[in-house]
Amino acid sequence: MTSDPPPPLPRSFYARPTVEVARDLLGKVIRHGAVSARIVETEAYLGTDDAAAHSARGPTPRTSVIFGPPGRAYVYLIYGMYYCLNIVAEPAGVAGCVLIRAVEPITGLTGDTVNACNGPGKLTRFLGITLEHYGVDVTRGPITIHMPPRKEGIAIGVSPRVGIRQSADLPLRFFVKGNRSVSRAASREPRR
Repeated sequence: MTSDPPPPLPRSFYARPTVEVARDLLGKVIRHGAVSARIVETEAYLGTDDAAAHSARGPTPRTSVIFGPPGRAYVYLIYGMYYCLNIVAEPAGVAGCVLIRAVEPITGLTGDTVNACNGPGKLTRFLGITLEHYGVDVTRGPITIHMPPRKEGIAIGVSPRVGIRQSADLPLRFFVKGNRSVSRAASREPRR
């Protein structure tokens, strides 16, 4: 007998400082359709005071969702082929979002679960997330984030963000220490 997942995290979970949300998303379960995964790596982007953030120049048609209500998806295309999923944090009117960098598949994947979702473009492909999901409310769906079925302690690692030039030294990347699904490009720890 399969039990229903707990309800999605409430908007109040996201209406907090971006760094807190980035750390607290680790271990949570993201769902889209029949596919689910555990979030194991995130990066915080701090809005107008963060030169690496898309929102650093203020609201634009592309970044307007980041300045809106928290708990929405900010999805964008990089390199003309990969989608990246960010979750808007902070109260409405304050920019901040969390890039989901890696997940550990729970349902919907057979085969190589270690390398299937260990990067932002890989995880959106696995979860079926595209630009059509820009702005969706993750407190209602179709993409939702939940508490895990059982509480488990995790050790959190911290490092600078990956693949950026500006504000590259800020310790705003968070990951589950020792998890094999953490992105290779980002791993500062020996692989196991």
